[in-house]
Amino acid sequence: MKRTVRAPEDNSTGTPFTPGVEAGGFIFISGQICQVFNTKQLKKDTIAEETQQVMENLGAVLKGAGLTYEHLVKCTVYITNLQYYAEVNRVYQTFFTQGDPPARETIGVHELPRGVNVMISAIAARG
Repeated sequence: MKRTVRAPEDNSTGTPFTPGVEAGGFIFISGQICQVFNTKQLKKDTIAEETQQVMENLGAVLKGAGLTYEHLVKCTVYITNLQYYAEVNRVYQTFFTQGDPPARETIGVHELPRGVNVMISAIAARG
């Protein structure tokens, strides 16, 4: 049995994109980009701003499941230039102030949707 998970402020039902799916006590969060929910606006003036928005979007989907960043067990970070790694990492780590951060890999890719530079998908666990 599975159920869709959305950020409380996300009213994008009817689209082919599901922000998150809960199944078997796990929440699988689709790749988030720097698009502000319910708008077509991208926040990408700098890689730091872009990463901040991506992480806030992850947090919003987690909130829709009644969870927080501490419930994340695995993240996959996609970036279009590995030279962004240090700055993405600097912003990313500010979201994990309690305990150890989740397992993670970072993958350099040629291109991401809408011309963004960073996308992050995640898995969270209840309990």
